[in-house]
Amino acid sequence: MRRRLAAAAALILLAACSPPPEPPQAPSGQSPFVYVENLDIVTEWDPSKSYSNEIVAFQNIYETLTFWNPVTKKSSPRLATSWRSSPDGRTWTFNLRPGVTFHTGRPLDAAAVKSSVERTMSANAGASYIWDAVSSIRVDGPTTVTFALKYPVPLDLVASSTYAAYIYDTQAAPDLGKFFAAGRDAGSGPYTVTKWQKGKEEELTLSAYDKYWGGWGRPHYNTVKFRVVPDPDRAWRLLQRGEVSFVARLNPRLFAAASSAPGVRTSERASFQTAMLLFNTANGPMRDIRVRRAVQKAVDYQGLIEDLKGAVSPASGIIPEGLMGYVPGRAPRQDLEGAALLLNRAGYGPGGRPLRLRLTYGEGDTDWHLLATKLTAALKPLNVTIDARAMPWTAQWEQGKKRGQDIFVMYWWPDYADGYSYFGNVFHSANPPVFNLAYLRDQGLDALLDTVPELTVTDRTAAQRAYEQATKRVLDQRVAAAIPWVVNYQRAYQGAVQGYNDNPAYPDVVFVYDLRPSG
Repeated sequence: MRRRLAAAAALILLAACSPPPEPPQAPSGQSPFVYVENLDIVTEWDPSKSYSNEIVAFQNIYETLTFWNPVTKKSSPRLATSWRSSPDGRTWTFNLRPGVTFHTGRPLDAAAVKSSVERTMSANAGASYIWDAVSSIRVDGPTTVTFALKYPVPLDLVASSTYAAYIYDTQAAPDLGKFFAAGRDAGSGPYTVTKWQKGKEEELTLSAYDKYWGGWGRPHYNTVKFRVVPDPDRAWRLLQRGEVSFVARLNPRLFAAASSAPGVRTSERASFQTAMLLFNTANGPMRDIRVRRAVQKAVDYQGLIEDLKGAVSPASGIIPEGLMGYVPGRAPRQDLEGAALLLNRAGYGPGGRPLRLRLTYGEGDTDWHLLATKLTAALKPLNVTIDARAMPWTAQWEQGKKRGQDIFVMYWWPDYADGYSYFGNVFHSANPPVFNLAYLRDQGLDALLDTVPELTVTDRTAAQRAYEQATKRVLDQRVAAAIPWVVNYQRAYQGAVQGYNDNPAYPDVVFVYDLRPSG
């Protein structure tokens, strides 16, 4: 299988005859592009381990071999200009873009790609599992690298992953761990880190990398700033005053206001971002499956969809529509009578012992607040009290990894445009837990999930069947979670910002280099 652009092929031929010209220097004097998020931006600086919110910055700092195109729904060139696979899908060769340098000044060549991927594989952290099929990596020339696989996987898709597919300079420092922990980067993207203030509102600043291979010959933003503003009303006021450029998410009331506000643009599209309530299957009262099933039935799924007024869509199963593994006809419904019966059988509920459950969610998310409020109201007549706590994401996650709650509320999106990570990372056994925050340990489920990556290539019908079995096991048999909705992305940004496109495979990411500032 091959993917090749004629322009890229011409570029390679030209590079063989003469050295690439120096790209124009980055522009100066442009107003910064200011991105507002409600949670901490950076949780992990090491690109081999990064697996959280920092994606919004990292996709502007680091690059991957390929890029998922939402129009073609296929991988397209990024650092690699072309690639091919053997007929059995076990050997993949990538041809790299010539003349690319890291922010450290060193060349991004085949040896650097090999070293980068091997270091990420050996880290065995974050989404490093995406390279599990790789048995060896071979440098075939300065711009040619070949991957040998233990079993066939769509490596061109894997190489476009939102996490763990970043190519970085492994020679940036003798101790890369300390280098990254200090808030430094070793990427090749259009922007590089210039300032990081952990815990501050103006958390992160990026500046244009002068020698970026794409060049700076047309108007671009020279500076990108990331601000943490948990209060959505304040974020909206900052946007109205022109102090920020882009707000990743507004509640329905504010989005409606933004849609008719002068000087503001809005964007709306379906996403791959799924809301999850993960139930503590290992400790506390929810270790009892009857309690878990009761809470699952108590969620007012339809009421939430109606109250959120277009900001979300009904979920069906665990994987959202548009990806392999989606299971239609599974939209859940509230059943308070069934919930009361289950609670009574467990010794709780009306006339039984009172039950108190701790629920945690990310602060500043009004959708989560609504969910917590409605779930609290639904369960109160059933003698169940919900202790709902809004927390900074890093604090919530750390508490979750210590099994410090009964219900962990979070969003999940795919590592690349495929359904596997919804199960492999969230419901596959993991000790210690990273994102398996339901603490599910199910060897039968694990064995089923372990067949999926290869089946995705060799027998897609069997892969879909495995996903359907896994969905039933997680939601119906083990009752490890409730899936209340799939997010519809609703963005608001300054009218002077041109060229914005939302890519569901890279959730909440604005590729700032592609924008056109005006005014």
